[in-house]
Amino acid sequence: MSRMEKSGKLWGGRFSGATDPLMEKFNASISFDKRMWKADLEGSKAYAKALHKVAILATCEMHSILEGLDKVSKEWENGTFEIQAGDEDIHTANERRLKELIGAVAGKLHTGRSRNDQCATDLRIWVREALKELRKHVLEFLRVSVERAEREIDVLMPGYTHMQRAQPIRWSHWILSHSWPIERDLQRLDELANRVNVLPLGCGALAGNPFGIDRDFLARELNFDKVFQNSLDGTAGRDFIAEFLFWASLTTVHLSKIAEDLILYSSMEFGFINLADAYSTGSSLMPQKKNPDSLELVRGKSGRVFGRCSGFLMTMKGLPSTYNKDLQEDKEALFEAYDTVSDMLQITTGVLATLTINADKMKAALSTTMLATDVAYYLVRKGVPFREAHGKSGEVVALAEKKNCRMEELSTADFKTIHHLFEADIQDIWNYENSVEQYSSVGGTGKQAVSSQIKELKKILDKVE
Repeated sequence: MSRMEKSGKLWGGRFSGATDPLMEKFNASISFDKRMWKADLEGSKAYAKALHKVAILATCEMHSILEGLDKVSKEWENGTFEIQAGDEDIHTANERRLKELIGAVAGKLHTGRSRNDQCATDLRIWVREALKELRKHVLEFLRVSVERAEREIDVLMPGYTHMQRAQPIRWSHWILSHSWPIERDLQRLDELANRVNVLPLGCGALAGNPFGIDRDFLARELNFDKVFQNSLDGTAGRDFIAEFLFWASLTTVHLSKIAEDLILYSSMEFGFINLADAYSTGSSLMPQKKNPDSLELVRGKSGRVFGRCSGFLMTMKGLPSTYNKDLQEDKEALFEAYDTVSDMLQITTGVLATLTINADKMKAALSTTMLATDVAYYLVRKGVPFREAHGKSGEVVALAEKKNCRMEELSTADFKTIHHLFEADIQDIWNYENSVEQYSSVGGTGKQAVSSQIKELKKILDKVE
């Protein structure tokens, strides 16, 4: 019996001494990379067929391996696969079980293949499927936001800059202000999917494959668009992991910003929205409280995802060429970021779909001070340069403060003391609906402009679904 057979390690032939138990634990990745079992088996089946094409495997050997891999797959599917102490990773575990099922011929499967190109392939297959799931969640958020914006298009609310009331806007305009960043996240997700779908299998450990393996055949079998043109790059390249972690970080930042606004709007001080009970919790001490824990967790977990991104970039930063064990750190970062952003997308969508709005409170929060810019626009429409009109509007605000009254309570005579072009029709501007409707250009908060946004997002959804 060889040393490798005694140790159970794919790399055991070189070593005669036992591995330190702590090193065994430190080196192992089976606890987290087992979730790639399906991708690993798919890659192995394709590779068995490729070995048959170059006569490394006889037909009967290929069929034996394929049938054995199917049996291993069934065990994973029904939960009967047993991980053993020597299974340091998913590749070792699957090959060990295959050998138990079909015997020594299982050892031929690894001919010309390294765990380096095997792992890189498994990762890309797994990420490719993960991106499809995330895409569904992104699309659902966009559908919910567009539907809500369309249904509640007539609701007005204050818009804020620097957390100060600024100008009146439509509630639907606020919703769509968060839809567009998520739509850009969708674009980036689709672009990433193209770069993920490049096949490393056949690159070997680093130098390539010495048996004439048909890599284009492998790409077709595994539904990859193309193959890596450089074997060193193929086995070590983790750009797609870094890019995914950045995508997840930016997407969760966008979700965190939505959460922050909704947390504020749900507070007693604002009272603009009520969160559904399904996405709220209570206080262990204060029974009157309804806490927006769902949104606070969305806001908080964005930091965790970014931490994974920055941490993995530091891991990659100083690595020498080709594969190094440091790259094992890619999986925990990848899996945790995926799980977190998946949950965050679904939770945020659920919150947005189920919250109720207090339209009257939103409108009551509007004040005529928010129409100070409209006073300036009034003069602009009469030919006054904007910079001068802006200054005169400021004088109107100061006069109202001096008289301890609201701007609309100033008389026409008061206005004329500031500029002779003010007439009685200045009183017509104290109308929030009219104020909002003047922003009719593309991108504005006027009803037609918001309707155009909704129409455009619907077109995008029809195109990408």
